[in-house]
Amino acid sequence: MLIQVHKSKIHRATITQANLNYVRSITIDEELMEQANLLEGEKVQIGNNSDGKRLETYIIPGERKSGVICLNGTAARKCEVGDIVIIISYAFMQIDDAKKYKAITVFPDENNLIS
Repeated sequence: MLIQVHKSKIHRATITQANLNYVRSITIDEELMEQANLLEGEKVQIGNNSDGKRLETYIIPGERKSGVICLNGTAARKCEVGDIVIIISYAFMQIDDAKKYKAITVFPDENNLIS
C-alpha cells in the first residue's frame, strides 16, 4: 500500500512577484528548489500565512540566487507581494519507507536565500 507523506517544505518564504499573464505555476529560485529537493514540474501546495488561503500548482525554476518566489496566472490572485508562504511537496511511499523517511525543511532568510 502507498501512502502520501510530507516530502519537503520551504518554510516562510516571501512572495516577491505575481504575474497574472503567465500560465499557472510558481516560480522558485533554483537554489531553493535544490535545497528543498523540489523538481521542475513537481506539484506543490502553497499555504499563505498572511490570509490562510491554500492552493496547488506546479514549479518552474527561477534564476539561481535571485530569491524569486513568483505566483503566476490564476495563482497570482491568491497571494500578494510581501505575503509569507509555506511551499509543501508530498510523495507516495510504501508504509515501511515512509516510517524511515525524514522530510526536508528549508528556512530561507528575508530575501528567500539560504545562508
